[in-house]
Amino acid sequence: MPAIENELRNIEKVRLSNGVLVITEEMPHVRSVSIGVWIKTGSRQERPEQNGISHFIEHMLFKGTTSRSAEEIARSMDSVGGHLDAFTAKEQISFGAKVLDEHLPRAFDVLSDLVLHPVFREEDIQREQGVVLEELKMDEDNPDFLVHEIFSGNFWKDHPLGKPIIGNKRTIKSFNRELLLDYYKSVYLPANILVTAAGHVEHDWVVRLVEGAFSELEPGEPAHDDHAPSTHAIIMLRDKPALEQVHLCLGVPSYPLADGRRYASYVLNTLLGGGMSSRLFQNIREKQGLAYSVFSELNPYRDTGCLSIYAGTSIESAERVVELILKEFRELQDGKISDEELRRAKDHLKGSLMLSLESTSSRMANLARQEMYFGKFFSLDELIESIEQVSATEVEQIAAECFTQKQIALTVLGNLNGFKLGREKLVC
Repeated sequence: MPAIENELRNIEKVRLSNGVLVITEEMPHVRSVSIGVWIKTGSRQERPEQNGISHFIEHMLFKGTTSRSAEEIARSMDSVGGHLDAFTAKEQISFGAKVLDEHLPRAFDVLSDLVLHPVFREEDIQREQGVVLEELKMDEDNPDFLVHEIFSGNFWKDHPLGKPIIGNKRTIKSFNRELLLDYYKSVYLPANILVTAAGHVEHDWVVRLVEGAFSELEPGEPAHDDHAPSTHAIIMLRDKPALEQVHLCLGVPSYPLADGRRYASYVLNTLLGGGMSSRLFQNIREKQGLAYSVFSELNPYRDTGCLSIYAGTSIESAERVVELILKEFRELQDGKISDEELRRAKDHLKGSLMLSLESTSSRMANLARQEMYFGKFFSLDELIESIEQVSATEVEQIAAECFTQKQIALTVLGNLNGFKLGREKLVC
């Protein structure tokens, strides 16, 4: 496949003969380079008995390769002042490095080595099981994280999107070398691999580096047996007496990441709870003093999405906080969006977007996500223009479609002391 160039962003793309895709964006005004190896699948591909295996493999790839120990992996980046990182998400896995341009060959050698040549030693697996189990305990001790996990598990009930990325005690303890190797070989295939780089770098140079490391991989097609999830409007009240606060998460179905209504959805989210000037923050925290933390967020995926609101409050104020959230839903449906408020939300989105794209690591991640979800690249001007085109009417239409009583899911976590809240209270 010939290279494809995006003149506005100086983006070039080429697919190697075995299927690995390479995308670069040259930023000549900087000295750093960020490069990432992306696996185009995540925890949503896992069967129930595999829950957490993608995250566990991500950990294991840092435990040593056929030519480097875990300590050598760490030292090789520290010695040049570089940064090496990784994460597992619902729909992708990422391994990335950020270094000065002159150290790119070393950084990519380390990065490709840990992705391509892991050893999965039994003693490392056993040790890492202890580490991940401690990570799981840490998550369970974090109530605002836990309430989101409980919410997701009910909202995406009986679907991998509702399962925790980290897995659970039973699955984590069940992982062994054979299971890890089998899953690794089924997922880390050329058709599933995307390499992106942004910064002070030449496209042909990156392509040569990738060819040198990844050409050894045999072509193969990963199995994709996932399906679009249904959403469930479940009300879950979970008692946890040790907590001082009540933590609540309220959400409704939203749109897939590539949906044409995404810009209006982000404007709606910004108006509702996307910053310190948002309605939820101003009305629930600043005017009423009922919560320290309150915000909304969008979680879009390739075939579905969710808009959710989080708040931490007292048991005495929990029902009132829910009432105030629903009041904001109704007012957004009723068309009470002023020109000044719409302008402020758009400027907030544009500013956040522009600031994020100033770093090479953000540009590198942006390349990967745009390729995976859109198959094309948008210039900053195109994105800004799309935000500018959003009207108050579009935002109100989305509010009317999403904010309905029958679609609302709610999770409340804390020392509930007999607290009850039924669907009859979720009128909007």
